[in-house]
Amino acid sequence: MSPRKANLESSIYLGNDGWWHGRVTMGTKNDGSPDRRHRRAKSELEVRRKVRALEKLRDEGRAPVAGRKPTVEQWMTTYLSTIASLKLKPRSLDDYWSKTRNNIVPGLGNHRIDKLQPEHLERCYADMLHAGHAPSHVLKVHRILSRALKIAHRRRMVVENVASLVDPPTVDETEADPFTMEEAKAFLLAAAKRPTFMRWLVGVGMGFRQGEALGLRWKYVDLEAELFHPQWQLQRLTWKHGCADPHVCGERLHRFEPCPPHCTTHKGYKRGCPKPCPKGCARHASTCPDRKGGGLTFTRPKTKKSRNAVPIPAPFIPYLRDHKDQQTAQQAAVGEEWQDFDAVFTRPDGRPIDPRADWEEFKELLEEAGISDRRLYDGSRHTAGTILNELGVDMPTIMEILRHTQISQTRRYVKGRSELSKDAMLRMGNAFAPQPAGPSETRTETPDSRAARARRRRRVR
Repeated sequence: MSPRKANLESSIYLGNDGWWHGRVTMGTKNDGSPDRRHRRAKSELEVRRKVRALEKLRDEGRAPVAGRKPTVEQWMTTYLSTIASLKLKPRSLDDYWSKTRNNIVPGLGNHRIDKLQPEHLERCYADMLHAGHAPSHVLKVHRILSRALKIAHRRRMVVENVASLVDPPTVDETEADPFTMEEAKAFLLAAAKRPTFMRWLVGVGMGFRQGEALGLRWKYVDLEAELFHPQWQLQRLTWKHGCADPHVCGERLHRFEPCPPHCTTHKGYKRGCPKPCPKGCARHASTCPDRKGGGLTFTRPKTKKSRNAVPIPAPFIPYLRDHKDQQTAQQAAVGEEWQDFDAVFTRPDGRPIDPRADWEEFKELLEEAGISDRRLYDGSRHTAGTILNELGVDMPTIMEILRHTQISQTRRYVKGRSELSKDAMLRMGNAFAPQPAGPSETRTETPDSRAARARRRRRVR
């Protein structure tokens, strides 16, 4: 009779099926029963190697927990629904869901997370680049997946975060293209003809983000102390179902077949025909009778630093007072149709300005001012930082005005001008290589030979 195995000692034996089997005691399961893991191989040497690897994970406390591991699709759904939703801002969470639905699940969704290999991720990223996605888009997908797998590794669901073994595509930083001083003046001159002039004066002159400018409310504007308190921002969020069965709720809108060529149903869509619905589609929340959490919404800025008070330039105060008087007169003219949101910048009926309409107006103003096309961020936030630098404001002060958390971030917003660089290098040249002196008096008056100058001296004597 063989002696009894010691606690946590593994057993290896040759089975009747011709395979070598190894059984390793890992501890106990959640219900208190023993957690015995099984490994098998064709040779004793191979099964011993597998058993030793499992024992090493157990002794180091890195062994994955018992139970069948979820697929990438199942884990991403769990991660976004119950983990990331507690920490991420609504817009960021919407972006995570979008990239998961459109990129992660189609490319990797059927793999079990403990069977995922770096080669799977690299192939998925290569396919995305081949399909025309920008490297920056692929990098965002990589970061989302890496974060989800990091949580799975922390919870011992996988032995290693395979995303940490993959190099994502290299992304070149987008070159900022802020207004010059002349362009900024031309832009504001075009904006002065519109009722939204103050919105663009605040954006260009103070570097407010779009959401912060559109989310300003009079309650947080102190004209006496000359301070803006950007406590809120305006964002358009994705609607969510409030019903019990989202799939049934959107049944009349489900489309599981792609549109035919030259589709006339969606010819007015700027982004072309929408993609077919996935199996078990739970979208179309905008038509849900109990929809929630979407539309234009006032949300908190991403960081506490973003909520710091910003001084209002004194020359802006009369314009702001005049803007408030015009808004009061407009409210009286509209009467009961006015919807009071206390917003500083509004539509004719008092509602906040839609960010999409704001972006379209920016493009119209660029054309009216004769300025080349550029991003809204370049024409507001980058412009404010760059012009402040040109006016001689030091970098820490610009950081406080733009409400950045790190000065390195501010340096990326401030673009050096060639005129300033040329002037700086001219001063450097003058410091190290001063201009040569002009011709001497003797050289200009006596260009003749040495002998002729000697004869002239004798005649003078």
